[in-house]
Amino acid sequence: MEAEITLEYDDVKNAEAVAKAVSPDNFKVPPGLSIKTARKGKKVFTFIKCRMKLPTFIATIDDLLFCVSIAEKTLLTAKKLK
Repeated sequence: MEAEITLEYDDVKNAEAVAKAVSPDNFKVPPGLSIKTARKGKKVFTFIKCRMKLPTFIATIDDLLFCVSIAEKTLLTAKKLK
């Protein structure tokens, strides 16, 4: 199974912050699972390949989107505090 998730932001700075926030997850994955995140301009691309069971694939996508959500909320909070 494979998935490509593309997220677009208002500016490069936010896209870079989100990409960096979720990238550490790319390194700690079990065999049979591959996650790569990259930023190009204002877009963040995450590629997921899973040779495991469907629940693992779904949980991986859910975890990624949860981490993205937390990163976005943190950016919004930081902007409000300025």
